[in-house]
Amino acid sequence: MSSMPVNPVKPPGKPTSPRHRAREFVVQGLYQYLVGGQDAAAIIVQAESVKGFDKVNRPLYDALLDGVLNHVTELQALLEPHIERSWTEVSPIERGILLMATCELQQHLETPYRVVLNEAIELTKSYGGTDGHKFVNGVLDKLAPQLRPHEITSK
Repeated sequence: MSSMPVNPVKPPGKPTSPRHRAREFVVQGLYQYLVGGQDAAAIIVQAESVKGFDKVNRPLYDALLDGVLNHVTELQALLEPHIERSWTEVSPIERGILLMATCELQQHLETPYRVVLNEAIELTKSYGGTDGHKFVNGVLDKLAPQLRPHEITSK
């Protein structure tokens, strides 16, 4: 099975936060799930073996991975109306990032929606295709008002 790189090159002087690291590892795990069909247990075992995993925000990692894997169908159903192509035509990296961001928008109201969108865009810039971040941004910009109407209208 192909694997996604875990640690993209980071600009010097820009440390990675434990929450961002958690999201990176969730995206990697979702890639393993979407491409290789791995279950949560295999994903977690693999993640725990990677250098740097001890620096993740483990509660966020567990919550997002579990939240996506246990609600894939529901999350996908929320996303599909905002995507102008077949779900299967979306790259596995972008699908994983969209699923994770949708889960966080829906289930983790403590994280401001702008943070969720920014994290998704940054992860897509690091791991996705050339213009993947524009696609992810466009989809999440349409979905965020549906999932966070009070937060968005108050801005």
